[in-house]
Amino acid sequence: MFDMMKKAQQLQSKMQELQKELESTEIEGMSGAGMVTVTLNGKGEMRGLTIDDSLFAANEKDVLEDLIIAAHKDAKTKAEEEAAAKMKEVTGDLPIPPGLKLF
Repeated sequence: MFDMMKKAQQLQSKMQELQKELESTEIEGMSGAGMVTVTLNGKGEMRGLTIDDSLFAANEKDVLEDLIIAAHKDAKTKAEEEAAAKMKEVTGDLPIPPGLKLF
């Protein structure tokens, strides 16, 4: 029982470290061949947005909106994959139920 409690404390400590690491990790998503770039941290919070000047033409508004959404989706997918990979490193072979979000 003591051993299990010790492992739980170690896991909790590693999870806190992982959360800090994810906050400082930056992941970029792009769309439109790099014309729009969205930067998220590992927790999915937007940290930056870069838009090519050519997309500011009046008739490009709809295209620009679509590209921002696509770039955000790309970055969010990458951030989720990164977080899952880091989570797997921390939890190792522990049987974590599917869908359980620990952070």
